[in-house]
Amino acid sequence: MKVGAPANKPGRIIVQVLLLVVLLLLQSVHSQNSLNKLNITKPGQNIPALSVQLRRVSRDKVVIDNGIIQVTFSSPQGLITGIKYHGIDNVLDDEIEDRGYWDVTWYEPGKKLEIDKLEGTKFEIITQNEEQIEISFTRTWTISKRGSLVPLNVDKRYIIRSGVSGIYMYGILERLEGWPDVDMDQIRIVFKLNSKKFDFMAISDDRQRSMPSMADRDNAKQLAYKEAVLFTNPRNPMFKGEVDDKYMYSMEDKDNNVHGWISSEPPVGFWMITPSDEFRLGGPMKQDLTSHAGPITLSMFTSTHYAGKDMRMDYRNGEPWKKVFGPVFAYLNSVSPKDSTLRLWRDAKRQMAAEVKSWPYDFVTSVDYPLRHQRGTIEGQFLIKDSYVSRLRIYGRFAFVGLAPIGEAGSWQTESKGYQFWTKADRKGRFIIENVREGNYSLYAWGFGFIGDYKFEQSITITPGSLMNVGPIVYEPPRNGPTLWEIGVPDRTAREFYIPDPYPTLMNKLYVNPLQDRFRQYGLWDRYADLYPQNDLVYTVGVSDYRRDWFFAHVTRNVGNKTYQPTTWQIIFNLRNVNRVGLYTLRIALASAANSELQIRINDPKSDHIFTTGFIGKDNAIARHGIHGLYRLYSIDVAVSLLNIGDNTIYLTQSRSIGPFEGIMYDYIRLESPFRT
Repeated sequence: MKVGAPANKPGRIIVQVLLLVVLLLLQSVHSQNSLNKLNITKPGQNIPALSVQLRRVSRDKVVIDNGIIQVTFSSPQGLITGIKYHGIDNVLDDEIEDRGYWDVTWYEPGKKLEIDKLEGTKFEIITQNEEQIEISFTRTWTISKRGSLVPLNVDKRYIIRSGVSGIYMYGILERLEGWPDVDMDQIRIVFKLNSKKFDFMAISDDRQRSMPSMADRDNAKQLAYKEAVLFTNPRNPMFKGEVDDKYMYSMEDKDNNVHGWISSEPPVGFWMITPSDEFRLGGPMKQDLTSHAGPITLSMFTSTHYAGKDMRMDYRNGEPWKKVFGPVFAYLNSVSPKDSTLRLWRDAKRQMAAEVKSWPYDFVTSVDYPLRHQRGTIEGQFLIKDSYVSRLRIYGRFAFVGLAPIGEAGSWQTESKGYQFWTKADRKGRFIIENVREGNYSLYAWGFGFIGDYKFEQSITITPGSLMNVGPIVYEPPRNGPTLWEIGVPDRTAREFYIPDPYPTLMNKLYVNPLQDRFRQYGLWDRYADLYPQNDLVYTVGVSDYRRDWFFAHVTRNVGNKTYQPTTWQIIFNLRNVNRVGLYTLRIALASAANSELQIRINDPKSDHIFTTGFIGKDNAIARHGIHGLYRLYSIDVAVSLLNIGDNTIYLTQSRSIGPFEGIMYDYIRLESPFRT
């Protein structure tokens, strides 16, 4: 044994222990960094915040990385070409060129339809720090580009934030005074996802399923219109005999807050979250596309779907215009392979709720996007006065109340250029609309169970920080006398009427069980001819039940060889006496109209009609599985000379019959007496 060895041994042990501790700490840090890069987290778990970095700016590419996602943009076009996340090199379809983009469907009056992908010509960094990066891709329109590009100045913005697993996207579109006339039918953002990964779609709690691929659709049989196909020999045999159509997955804007796709290997979700409807058009019940087979996820800002050309954005005589669309949020999440992938949907809903709560965002830097303190609030109470229902004023329970650009009562339904702010009143009709942009508006409302539209008599001016209380406001629905009889429920849809079983050979299994969505099945319009092969529908007041005896859509009759006939429905009712003083009133509320004309006759089917709507409707809701389109209300005077003591018959003729999709959907029908009973 060497002299002094025992004295040095404890020192060596201490050094070895210290080295071991340092080594363990380094391994821990390395492991944590690896987890951060892979984002192996459970939904709702806090993600360590890493700085956001602009990895590379080259002549044709911009890459931003926050340690959770890495997003690649083409420059200066501003297309999203790649999203790297959780071990997937690209969650988008990198086998095609168009995979993450904006587009506008437009045309000059009288010219052909064009699609402009709003590609930028200039790239700019708006904000760059450790917390967030906001970038901009812009394009300035000049008269030399007339005919080739939509006449708009374009500013597409993208924001990636520290610790946030997704991309915020918004756009500022502008027309200057004096620019050419133009119509725009649709503005949207499109994501085409990696088809080798994403095969399960979720758009609501009860509308989610494994989905066919685009290859399955390409090899399928096309049905009555191009979007609908029947799978006869799909690669995945589970889809054989099913129908798929992107309109089957449409949703009303009030419910369209989150939808998207799930990959099972690795377990990853891609979701489109819309925290506010203020930049959408047409009010809370406007329907539009969500996600559909592709796999494709959309953010629809404007469209003519379920409305037709009444909803298009048309600019004439050099009209200027400017609007901010968004921000919307493309959110990505992941779970452990041991967890159920449906946890991704639940987490997406949690994230959506957080985004809604955060609106308006405080991190958006554009001067065109007002922050919370730059917005105002309006509140009040909505009451309904209908003396034939109650002597007292009725609470407008759960009524929709909204601010929209100044117009006539109900004009919000087809308004397409400005901002709209809607809320749902509580049980006592009380409402509050927060975070309203500065400007001048009309206050509109309508309530379930009552026909027509309300408009507050004065214009509403919102200023930054303002709080306005309009107090109790009272709506008096159209009414000339007591109700003799009624058919349906005034809710602006045909949902309560009879919806038949679909053809067994033309079904989508997603809608077999939930009865509330039965109307989304394909081919229901042809079931009318099966139920009424020769004679049309006859409804006897007091005997028939609209839930089983009133077909949900007044359509043409298919008589074979691609030939269709007009149809005439009858309402039979009995009058014990007829008041010879005054007029009876027939109220007809339509939930939808497509290339149709409704003619009304009383007690003589061959007489001149007492009323016609004329040619109405382009909403195409019958073909696109919508239970409503645009709402229309008609009030028709019925002369007492047309009525009999005893049985009477109203004939309702839908007179146009070029094809299977002409027709109307009724919301509600009521006959009023000219006197109190």
